[in-house]
Amino acid sequence: MNHSIYSADRSTHLKIVVVALVAGIVVVGLSVSARNNSDDGYTQTARVIKAGKPVAVTSSDTSLVR
Repeated sequence: MNHSIYSADRSTHLKIVVVALVAGIVVVGLSVSARNNSDDGYTQTARVIKAGKPVAVTSSDTSLVR
């Protein structure tokens, strides 16, 4: 039995790749299923604001409608 990855044969390399791929899929699956879907108030929504009439604000804090 050889304990070096450098001198391992092709089937051993294939087994390692398959095990790593399965482990990655398990980690992603667990992280997706553990995600909390409840609304904690941290969600952001986009709101559309329509532009009104143009307003110029002066230094005296009065607005001038043009």
